[in-house]
Amino acid sequence: MMWQQLGAQTLELGWDFYASVLLFIILVALAVPVWAAIGAATICMLVMSGALPLSLLGEKLFSGIDAFALTAVPLFILTGDVLVRTGLSRKFLDVAEALTCWAKGGFGSATVLVCGMFAAISGSDAAGAAAVGRMTIDRLVESGYPRPYACALVAAGACTGILIPPSIAYIIIGLVLGIAVSTLFLAALIPGLLILTAILVTNIVMNRLNLWEGGGIMTAAEWRANLWRTLKSGWYAFLVPGIIFYGIFSGRLTPTEAGAVAVVVTIAMGFLLGTLKFSDFPAMLVSSAKVNGVILPIIAFSIPLAEALAIIGVPQGFVGALTSMTSNEYALIAIMVLILVAAGCVMETTPNIVILAPILYPLAQEIEMNQIQFCIMMITALGVGFITPPLGLNLFVVSGITGESILKIAYRAIPFVFFMLIVTLMIAYIPAFSTSLLPDVYR
Repeated sequence: MMWQQLGAQTLELGWDFYASVLLFIILVALAVPVWAAIGAATICMLVMSGALPLSLLGEKLFSGIDAFALTAVPLFILTGDVLVRTGLSRKFLDVAEALTCWAKGGFGSATVLVCGMFAAISGSDAAGAAAVGRMTIDRLVESGYPRPYACALVAAGACTGILIPPSIAYIIIGLVLGIAVSTLFLAALIPGLLILTAILVTNIVMNRLNLWEGGGIMTAAEWRANLWRTLKSGWYAFLVPGIIFYGIFSGRLTPTEAGAVAVVVTIAMGFLLGTLKFSDFPAMLVSSAKVNGVILPIIAFSIPLAEALAIIGVPQGFVGALTSMTSNEYALIAIMVLILVAAGCVMETTPNIVILAPILYPLAQEIEMNQIQFCIMMITALGVGFITPPLGLNLFVVSGITGESILKIAYRAIPFVFFMLIVTLMIAYIPAFSTSLLPDVYR
């Protein structure tokens, strides 16, 4: 049987692989941009292995990113930037605070909710961490939270940027594995909300144990009146996520079209409110272009690298090596989760997806894991890596905007990592969390 044949294989790789990996590690350690490090490693592997003619590299770079679905990436990035510049993101915070002000720890809960709201538009975790962090961290400290914990709370909440649709990460993994992005968005709804709930509950528990934030002195009538006033003054901000969700999940718009409509609507709101001027456009477009300019070169170079890895047999050898160690599917899933969390801890989402998805997906197929479940598990585990001490990307983002010690933030992030990891394992072992909203053909 195929399982037995794979089990008999070993992961025997030559210097064409190890030299490329070593070169990549050295360049990243020297603070060379990730896309350049991946590009150098790709060229090294192609030259040493002869897997693909080097003359085809230029064509591969452009054909790899010549995909309509990728057009959604800059559109969602731009939408998030416009939201911040027009002040619409503050409306999300106002509504989130009005929803939770009745409870103890209300502003901490509001911070988590606004991270989820921002995630439902921008699709980026780093952007969410920076935008929400600037709005909430000082107020969290004023409410009684220690500054390192406030930073950890924002870093954890911002992980939902790639977990709650529309997500740039799901656009990329859909492109890599040939899965419809709208299907992945629908499948990610429940897992994304589960992670958001885990962060919310963790903060409530930590607040109750440490008595950081009081609050909750409000009658039901006062709460309803306050919520109604807040919604009346900021309901229009929710038109943007409403358009995105309705357009995509009703099938009326593709993710790319929904992103384009969201950009137009957000800009129109900015002009109507008087918070956006034509003079803002150059800086706004440059800012979004810089973010997009980091993502696309990584995808461009990672695709030929993934092809070269497949040709020299890395995915097949990886499957063989693991299945020769154990045939227990639960153990193999745990190994995949561990690899993904560790990878998410040290590298950005895009290269992790483009490089690791083709390597791990054959293992998922070997244990007959649903392809949609695999994608959701992968993105969720990478998201947990963003706050896994001591190297999680979001930890560095909030440290950068606050000046707080990265080690202090990492220590405070441990409870969030623990509960988020529990949810990740639930998603990895229970297919229904990822497929219950999908048609039967995907189950």
